[in-house]
Amino acid sequence: MRMSRRIVSSLFRSAPALAAALLVGARSVAQDTGGGAPPEHDPLAGRTAPRFVLDEILVTATRSTRTGFSTPYSSDAVDASLILDRSYRTTPEALRDIPGVMVQKTSHGQGSPFIRGFTGFRNVFLIDGVRLNNSVFRDGPNQYWNTVDPLSLDRLEIVKGPSSVLYGSDAIGGTVAAFTKTPYSGRAGAGVGGRSLYRFSSGERSHVWRGEVSVTPSDTVGALVGLSLKDFGDVEAGSPTGRQPNTGYGEYDADAKAEFWLDDNARLVFAHQTVRQNNVPRTHRTVFAKPFAGTTVGSDLRRDLDQERRLTYVQYHADALDGAVDAVHLNLSWQRQLETRGRIRGSGASDTQGFEVGSLGVWAQLASETALGRLTYGVEWYRDFVDSFSSRNPIQGPVGDDAVYDLVGVYLQDEFEVGERTAVVLGGRINYARASADRVQDPATGSRISVRDSWSAAVGSLRLTQTLVPDRLNLFAGVSQGFRAPNLSDLTRLDSARTNEIETPSIGLDPERFLSYEIGLKTRGPRWAAQASYFYTDISDLIIRTPTGNVIGGESEVTKLNSGDGFVQGVEFGARVRPHPQWTVFGHLAWIDGEVDTFPTSTAAAVREPLSRLMPLNGQVGLRFDHPSERFWIEGALTLADRADRLSSRDIADTSRIPPGGTPGYEVLSIRSGWRLRDNIDLTVALENLTDANYRVHGSGQNEPGRSLVVGLEITF
Repeated sequence: MRMSRRIVSSLFRSAPALAAALLVGARSVAQDTGGGAPPEHDPLAGRTAPRFVLDEILVTATRSTRTGFSTPYSSDAVDASLILDRSYRTTPEALRDIPGVMVQKTSHGQGSPFIRGFTGFRNVFLIDGVRLNNSVFRDGPNQYWNTVDPLSLDRLEIVKGPSSVLYGSDAIGGTVAAFTKTPYSGRAGAGVGGRSLYRFSSGERSHVWRGEVSVTPSDTVGALVGLSLKDFGDVEAGSPTGRQPNTGYGEYDADAKAEFWLDDNARLVFAHQTVRQNNVPRTHRTVFAKPFAGTTVGSDLRRDLDQERRLTYVQYHADALDGAVDAVHLNLSWQRQLETRGRIRGSGASDTQGFEVGSLGVWAQLASETALGRLTYGVEWYRDFVDSFSSRNPIQGPVGDDAVYDLVGVYLQDEFEVGERTAVVLGGRINYARASADRVQDPATGSRISVRDSWSAAVGSLRLTQTLVPDRLNLFAGVSQGFRAPNLSDLTRLDSARTNEIETPSIGLDPERFLSYEIGLKTRGPRWAAQASYFYTDISDLIIRTPTGNVIGGESEVTKLNSGDGFVQGVEFGARVRPHPQWTVFGHLAWIDGEVDTFPTSTAAAVREPLSRLMPLNGQVGLRFDHPSERFWIEGALTLADRADRLSSRDIADTSRIPPGGTPGYEVLSIRSGWRLRDNIDLTVALENLTDANYRVHGSGQNEPGRSLVVGLEITF
C-alpha cells in the first residue's frame, strides 16, 4: 500500500510552486491591509476555517447529536461556506475533496460519487431525512444526486460504510445527508434577511445566480424562499482536447421552507423544493464526443435528458421532552421524480422514453434516556408509484410500467458507556421490501408479463469508541451488516447499459448482503486534527450484469444474476496542521482495492475480477493563509490521482468512457482566495487547474475543465 512514485515525484515538483504562489499572495495582502493581531478565537472554527473539523456536531452517523471526534464512524462534513469558498458547482462535486470518495461524471449534468467502491443505488442520499433514493435507481453511476441544489444547503454530512441499521436498504458504501437552509433572520423578533449570489466559471462557460429571502414576522414564525438559475455552457477541457461540444445545459431550482415554533423545544416545518434540468446531454454516446487517450466516439446524433424533481414535506420535531420519550421526529413527504430521454440514432430514427416516480414517505423517530442507555428507535415506510413509457415499446419504458414498490423498516439503537473510556453503539433493524409491476416485457418471448416478489432481512451493527487520551485521541472500531433488496431497476430494466449494451428484465433475484469491519483513529488538538481508518467489506450475492450472448438491435444483451461474491478494502487518511496562527497545512490520501466474482462471457464460468470502476490511489495536499483581520484568505491545493488500470471485463468493454489500458493519472493545481470587501459583501476568486491538465475522473464520459477562472460574489442583507 505504498504511494506510487509518480504521485510522490509530482508532489515534490509542484509543492514549491504552490508555496511560492501562496506566499506572494499573503505578503501582498498583508501589506495592503496593514496586518493586525491574530484573532482571539480559533480561526479553524469560522467562515475562514480550513476544512477538516472533528469538533463539528453530526447527527447522521447515529441519528443523535455527536461531535465528529466521538462518532464511531469515518465521517466528514461540508457546510454552506465551504461550498461557496470552493465554488462547488453541484452537490456531487461538493464531495470530491472527501477522502475515499471519487465523483464520476458520465456528463457535465450528472455526478455519481463512488464511496468505498460503491455508487448509484448502493449509497443512500437523504434530504432533511427524506430518502432521495427510489426503486428505479439503476446499477452503476446515475445522475440523481445532481438534482439537489447545493446552494440551498446548510450542510452535508457523509458517513462511510454500511448504515443499513439506521437507513435501510441501499446504505452500503455510505450515507450522505443533506440539510437544507432554515430561516436565518432570527427568533428574537421581526426581521428580514437575504442574500444574492453570482458565480461565473470560464472553463464551464457557466453563469449561476441564487437569490433568497428570509422573513421572521415574529419569534415563533419564520420563512425562507430561494431561487437558483443556472446556465452551463460547453466545457473547455485542457489542451489538446479543448472545447467539448454539446456538454452544456440549463437548470432552475426553487425552494421554500416555513417553521412554526410551538414552544422552545417543538416546531413544525413545511418545505417544498423544485428542480428542473433541461436537455442534459449524454455526450459520450453521441457523435459530439471527443476521444481521450483512445476512447471511442458514440454514434447517436442526440441523447438528452430532461429531469425534474419535486419534494414536499411536513415534519414535527420536539426535543428535551419530559417523560419516557425525550425526543420525537415525524415526517410525511411526497416526492416526484420525472425523467425523459430523447434519442436520435445515427440512422436518423428517433425515440422517447422515461418514467415518473411518486414516492410517499412516512417515518417516526423517537429517543429515550433509560437505565440501559440512550435508545433511538423508529419506523419508516416508503411507497413508490411508477409509470414508465417508451415511444418504441407499448408494454414498458426503461423499467416496468404500472409498478409499486414498498420499503419498510423498524430499527432500535442503544448508545451506552462501558467504564469511563468506552462508548458503545449497538443496533438492529428488520427490513421488508415488496415489488409489483403489471407491465413488463418478457425478454424471451416479447410478451407482457407481471412481476411480483418480496424480501425481508434482519441486520445488526456494533460500534465502539475507546478514549486513549482524553479529548485528544480516540480509537473507533465496528462491524456492520448491510442489505440491499432488488429494486424495480434490477428486476424490470429494459434500457441501454454501458457502451453497446442493452439490459433486459431479470426475475427471481435475491437480496445483496454485506459485512463490513472498520478500525480507525481520530486525534485533535489546539493546532491539529486527523482521522485515519482501514475498512474491509465482505460482499455476498452481489447483483451483477451478465452477458447472455444475444444481440438486440445491434447491442449486446446483459441480464442480472446474484453471482457476485467478493470484497472491497481500503485505507483513508485526512489531516490538518496549523504550525502558525495564520497558516494551515491540510491533505488526505485514499487507497482502495476490491474483487468480485463475475461472468465476463455468456459461459457459466465465474471469474474473479477487480471491482468495476475501482478508484485509483489518490490524494490532496494544500496550504492555506488566513489574514489576522479575517477579511482575506488564500489557499492552494494539489490534487493527484494514479493511473486507474485495475479494470474489470466490463470496464474494458466501456470504450466510450474508459481508455484502453485504463484512465491516465493526473495532477491538478488550483489556487483560491476570498475577500470580505464589506461586512455584507464577499468575493471569491479561484484559478483552477493552473497547468491546464487534460484529464478525466475514472469512468467519466467527458474531461474536466482545463485552466479556469472562477469568480463568486455574495451580497447579504
